[in-house]
Amino acid sequence: MHVAFYRLLTILLFLVLHFNTQVFSQEKKFKVACIGFYNVENLFDTIDQPDVFDEEFLPGGVNLWNSQKYYTKLDRIGEVMTGMCAEFGAEAPVILGLSEIENRYVLEDLINSPRLKPLNYGIAHFDSPDRRGVDVGLIYQKDHFRVENARSVRLYDSSDTSFLTRDQLVVTGMLDDERVSLIVNHWPSRRGGEKRSAPKRNLAADLTRSIVDSLQKIDPDSKIIIMGDLNDDPNNESLLRHLKTKGKMADLKKGDLYNPMYNMHKEGIGSLAYQDSWNLFDQMIVSQPLTGTDFSSFKLYKSRVFNDKMLVQKEGQYKGYPFRTYVGSNYQGGYSDHFPVYIVLIKEKK
Repeated sequence: MHVAFYRLLTILLFLVLHFNTQVFSQEKKFKVACIGFYNVENLFDTIDQPDVFDEEFLPGGVNLWNSQKYYTKLDRIGEVMTGMCAEFGAEAPVILGLSEIENRYVLEDLINSPRLKPLNYGIAHFDSPDRRGVDVGLIYQKDHFRVENARSVRLYDSSDTSFLTRDQLVVTGMLDDERVSLIVNHWPSRRGGEKRSAPKRNLAADLTRSIVDSLQKIDPDSKIIIMGDLNDDPNNESLLRHLKTKGKMADLKKGDLYNPMYNMHKEGIGSLAYQDSWNLFDQMIVSQPLTGTDFSSFKLYKSRVFNDKMLVQKEGQYKGYPFRTYVGSNYQGGYSDHFPVYIVLIKEKK
């Protein structure tokens, strides 16, 4: 069986240390773990699910969704997954968070699709109260990540009792021999305008921060990875003031969260496009113990937006945008309206 995680790579590292000007260069062998997130743009099955608004993704719905389109969509996601970590020698992410999935059944179909079945993925998922029926979920290679605990955490707004959105998924387990916690998010959208909708995302960020605080209360050195479609950029209030992320590794202290996407956003790199401007809503954030240059345990090595040319619209009004499945109700046969993002953790082989 192909193995994405324990493949031992010889990487020539040129690590510029943040606290001095010394450059370290030495050939070593490392274990590599690629961990990602992907908003897959409406992964619905073709079956009517009671009590949710999934009618547009039924065979008789406005999108004329059918089995052929559904299985093409699954294959497209598998194609992305088996390509996104290739730069670092991994066949696919060892762990992948997903958003805009309808239910557990679509995840089961995904991990059993031809491209992914050999990688032996497991699933962490709970149904959310979102009116469209879309949830977040996590898939992981069972040979390399062992789940110890999984739970969903609901977001409430005391000022709006009718408010319903996606739960936040918290999964803790053993990656190699190290305990890692992952928080998968899909924060409230910007429907109604960025300013008007911002308080909902601030609440979501407060909830994520409270989860982080609870994990750090149990273990101050918790290795935590926050991922998701946050519907805000790294420099927005929800990230900086509510989640309390930092964009410079040199500024970190115990208990802090580092957002490697902060500088990527400053450089104009995005994961989705709207009205000819780019946003970096899809983010991967890590706790301070996952940073630094002591690679005796897993540490952050690289972060990426996977914007391979196969994922880019080649022509027409949306040339250069992510090549999506639908534009309105017009089927395009693409991948998603978001690019996936990922981080690479490395650990020196003993």
